[in-house]
Amino acid sequence: MRAVLALAFIAITTFGLPAPAQNAFGDSDPVDFPRPAPQDFPIHGIDAARFQDHIDWRRAKRAGTRFAFVKATEGGDLLDAEFATHLNGALRAGVPVGAYHFYYFCTPPRVQARWFIRHVPKRRGMLPPVLDMEWNHHSPTCQHRPNGAQVRKSAKIFLRILENHYGQRPIVYTTPGFDRDTGLTRLRGYDFWLRSTAETPAQTFPGQGWRFWQYTGTGLVPGITGHVDINVFNGSRADWRRWLSQNLN
Repeated sequence: MRAVLALAFIAITTFGLPAPAQNAFGDSDPVDFPRPAPQDFPIHGIDAARFQDHIDWRRAKRAGTRFAFVKATEGGDLLDAEFATHLNGALRAGVPVGAYHFYYFCTPPRVQARWFIRHVPKRRGMLPPVLDMEWNHHSPTCQHRPNGAQVRKSAKIFLRILENHYGQRPIVYTTPGFDRDTGLTRLRGYDFWLRSTAETPAQTFPGQGWRFWQYTGTGLVPGITGHVDINVFNGSRADWRRWLSQNLN
């Protein structure tokens, strides 16, 4: 036993990693990430939308879900059909939860911000709101692709309106291809939630800091039927408690 503990201590101190995760999550298409890999981070959570039409939040929490982001709105006229159910279920189970907005490039940012505010309440236990900016290759109504300067300008307008309303600095989510095209991560002063499902963020977004890492879209979590996105928080359990104390509503 002493040898095992010593090896564990050496591994953690040598690689500078937090204590590993303890959860019952799985993945139907796992990736062999180099370290630090998802399992090296102790705080895991999910993001969900209408595709996850039933979640047993208490069971998901017991399995290791420590936070969740749920889709609220898209553009200036779409409300996710499961938003209220997901939000209320997570809050009742005691899972810190945030709402995200999927940006639509054919509607002005102020219109989209007002639509989000109309549907997302201020409630205790909520994480900061999230702006999800990525290309939507499947949109039948909007194929507009503004340049990077315009994207960043629109993002700043949207983010400023949300911060003024909720009193929380929003989080920004993006993907590797979108960031390469637009330079969205040049925005300063925001926590980034990065999608990187084939490589680590250090490989996909070299030199970019991040707060949350979406590492799979084929996750398996007790209490959730089918696949779900799984994410990690960048830090130790103590870091997580500290971040929550500063950012939770």
